[in-house]
Amino acid sequence: MEVCEKCGLPKDLCVCEEIVKELQRVKVTTTRRRFGKLMTVIEGINAKDIDLWALSKELKTRCACGGTVKDGRIELQGDQTEKVKKVLQEMGYTVEE
Repeated sequence: MEVCEKCGLPKDLCVCEEIVKELQRVKVTTTRRRFGKLMTVIEGINAKDIDLWALSKELKTRCACGGTVKDGRIELQGDQTEKVKKVLQEMGYTVEE
């Protein structure tokens, strides 16, 4: 049985990622890109603690849009702010207004 180095619990009962999610302050904004296209930007997630690629894949699937991970932030195509806030809160993140 493997034991987590941080919390001391077995790997299948580890709560480290849940604690990290609650402590991070996620900021969801929109910016205008080339040719007037809107892009939703998710910032404030520590890439060392959370797998940004897996999170971006989940967000892209739930929002039915394209996107990428750049410079430690997730960028989604279109104005997805309300959907992203709802999904992140369901996942246990603290979203700033």
